[in-house]
Amino acid sequence: MAANNSTDKIFVDTTEYRDPPTLLQTITPDSLGDVPKGEVEEEEFDLKLDRRVKWKLDLFILPLMASVYFFATMGKSDLGNAKIAGLNEDLGLSASDYSNAATVFLVATIIFQLPGTLLIKKIHPNRQFSGAMITWGFLTAMTVLATNSGALLALRFLIGAAEAFVQGGIFYLSFWYQYSEYATRGAIISSMSTIAGAFNGLIAYAIVMNLDGANGWRAWRWIFLIEGIAPIAFAFVVLIFLPSSPSGLTWGFTEEEKRHIVKRSERAHNTTTEEPKIRFKQIWAVMLDIHFWLFMLVSCGASFCQSSLSNFLPDIIAGFGYSDVNAQLFTTIVYVCGCVGILFFSRIADKTNARGIVLAVSTIGAVVGYAILIWVTNRDVRFAATCLVAFSIFPNTVLQLSWSAMSFVGYTRRGSVLAFCNIFPHLFAISGNQAYQDPPYYSIGNSAALGMSIMMFVASIALRWYLGFLNNKKKREQFSERSAELRLKSIEELGDHHPDFFYTL
Repeated sequence: MAANNSTDKIFVDTTEYRDPPTLLQTITPDSLGDVPKGEVEEEEFDLKLDRRVKWKLDLFILPLMASVYFFATMGKSDLGNAKIAGLNEDLGLSASDYSNAATVFLVATIIFQLPGTLLIKKIHPNRQFSGAMITWGFLTAMTVLATNSGALLALRFLIGAAEAFVQGGIFYLSFWYQYSEYATRGAIISSMSTIAGAFNGLIAYAIVMNLDGANGWRAWRWIFLIEGIAPIAFAFVVLIFLPSSPSGLTWGFTEEEKRHIVKRSERAHNTTTEEPKIRFKQIWAVMLDIHFWLFMLVSCGASFCQSSLSNFLPDIIAGFGYSDVNAQLFTTIVYVCGCVGILFFSRIADKTNARGIVLAVSTIGAVVGYAILIWVTNRDVRFAATCLVAFSIFPNTVLQLSWSAMSFVGYTRRGSVLAFCNIFPHLFAISGNQAYQDPPYYSIGNSAALGMSIMMFVASIALRWYLGFLNNKKKREQFSERSAELRLKSIEELGDHHPDFFYTL
């Protein structure tokens, strides 16, 4: 394979064509067995450098991004804890009022998701993420002043708008990590959503037990105040320490390490290292691809299930017959199961690289769990089924997002797809919130979630087959005139339609 020095264009001499899996192969410690000995010896020093750089990136990026997602999830799920801590009684909320409060949060996220993702490099990640944290933290704290459902709806809409500007975390990770590292790193960040949910339950439990009535406030006001102040304080840590881009590193890395980080970024098809140019035609062009819509089906089903579970979990558990206080505590167990599922399935995906199979297998537990919730009435069995659902449903988002990031390349194309992976699914999340309005068993909502889980399983299998079909088509057309013409254009221009880009299955 012959290549010029540009990071934007890849020129291939068809007489040097090799099997696609090795055509654009990236050497990683896990793939050493597939690399000829001479190449391994030549890369030995670089591999040591790569391990050191990867360790430092993990140290600089993962704790900060995990914290951002931790606080974002707290801001999203605190409504569920506040509901059974006196919010309904004080504000006189009906079941539909609460569902609407959860829904407007998602509406705002939908509206601001695309700019919140594509503007990351323009605004700079550290400024964008920290600014969003300060904004939603302030608004969350101001919720203590709400006296009616209208005020609550307005505040939840604004909080959702602010949180939309941190939902591009997986896109941000793609600036730094290679494909074989995506899912595990994404899992560490996404697991914060389950840890935050568990932490929310513990905080709510402690507040209800110790602060309910203090200063004349019911427990729900203390929940919003405490969970509003925390992200504001941590936002300044993110502003100071979170690096913005591989080409913009200023401290913490040697010059050799900086150069290696830029090369790593290019291997993951981040072809634009300078200030990115947003190609507006590419934003909508992704919708013409069949595999885009298969990814959307998986993402929409996962969002329906995850959002409804997060927003209604305390109420669902209370419906099993536990007291409100114990329901707050039992949510912690469910979220821990979700966290274990995220880390477990994501690690398997990175180790095996069987993205489609792992994604499909992860949904099986959700199918079983929702079926039990629909047809079984025993309290303890239903609680175990809820834990199984969390173990299976929460991993879906990071598995699907990391696979999407591998399958769509180019700044605008990848960023748009990852934004749409939050926009379209949030429409399903809204319907999920509306479906859960028949307490205490929520049979309608659980039946809908069961249908979504089955859809996710089928779409995962179909997606793996279709990407394999596209790979085979590219193999057959390697020597065609059309492929030769396309090679004159860059990865940034063509994205994954480039004839030498092959999909991970």
